[in-house]
Amino acid sequence: MIEKKSIDYEKAVLIGVINKEQNEEKVSEYLDELEFLTYTAGGEVIKRFTQRMDIPNPKTLIGTGKMEEIEKYVEEHEIGSVIFDDELTPGQQRNIEKQLRCKIIDRTSLILDIFAQRAQTSYARTQVELAQYEYLLPRLTGLWTHLERQKGGIGMRGPGETEIETDRRIVRDRITLLKKKLTKIDRQMETQRGNRGALVRVALVGYTNVGKSTLMNVISKSDVFAENKLFATLDTTVRKVVIGNLPFLLSDTVGFIRKLPTQLVESFKSTLDEVREADLLLHIVDISHPQFEEHIASVNKILSEIKSSDKKIIMVFNKIDQYEHETIDEDDLTTERTGRHFTISDWKKTWMEKVGDRAIFISALNKENLDEFRKRVYDEVRDIHITRFPYNNFLYPEHLDEY
Repeated sequence: MIEKKSIDYEKAVLIGVINKEQNEEKVSEYLDELEFLTYTAGGEVIKRFTQRMDIPNPKTLIGTGKMEEIEKYVEEHEIGSVIFDDELTPGQQRNIEKQLRCKIIDRTSLILDIFAQRAQTSYARTQVELAQYEYLLPRLTGLWTHLERQKGGIGMRGPGETEIETDRRIVRDRITLLKKKLTKIDRQMETQRGNRGALVRVALVGYTNVGKSTLMNVISKSDVFAENKLFATLDTTVRKVVIGNLPFLLSDTVGFIRKLPTQLVESFKSTLDEVREADLLLHIVDISHPQFEEHIASVNKILSEIKSSDKKIIMVFNKIDQYEHETIDEDDLTTERTGRHFTISDWKKTWMEKVGDRAIFISALNKENLDEFRKRVYDEVRDIHITRFPYNNFLYPEHLDEY
């Protein structure tokens, strides 16, 4: 369970749909993540609802019977928000709001809300604002449902439509302005990246909340904000790091997540340029998370989308101090041994031995195996540097332990 401090959390319920693409176990995993997102945004999940539907209801996503059940629960328990794990169409959102009479949020709008809370710099705020406006534009009609109650009222038909169109134009103009602003900042950041000289660039990538910022702090001896919440870091942080006598640039990037909203991928393209332009990627994985293999697949998918999957990647499995394998009774022949029963030693003998010339297992928090990690990063950065500047070869010994 998620530990909550003494804060006034908004009561919320979660809705998940079981279908051909996502079975019951998968939906349960998604709702676990959605609950963590809700907590990060300042909500407390009171109850979860799921429904099996091969074909979603075009009006409300879920069936009428389930809607009535949720409506009754919302009313009895004074629920402030109903959060859907799947993205709702503007029409579905309006219909559900009309019936439940409370805030209706989908996964996309929840992530956008968290990003809005977390954005610290002007650049990040601009990116988030653009994503929010692009999400809002097709949903503007939902803001004018109060006019529907006055149908037939003198003078209420035209002005209502005019007001919606006026708002749409304002939003479109704002989107255009924000895109121009981002283009200008992008050019400035491109110049900054160009001014960093010939130093090798290393980028930390990975699913959200895997410990990238903690690792960044340990390696670079900096003070990057790190917290046990999703998307604790939005802004890309770049630090100059020296291992031995070999300097390189290390960047901490925004965490990835399953079902990442398209608006955010588009808005944060320039932030992801740090990944695109990196010479080496450190793919950080939270091995203590039950679905860490799915997280790897999600990150690889996004790396492929931003054309960065062909880069040199070192797999770094973090949080080994929190990893707990399930025990199995050797006398019980009915229980099938799966990855959940693997120890860290067992995992090291699997595909992890071959991926990226052997994965590394560390605990950034407890600083376990960091010497091995530093040596590996040093060797990789050194190889890249020698390839780029062969005349500097004499400056760097073959291995870090020669110092």
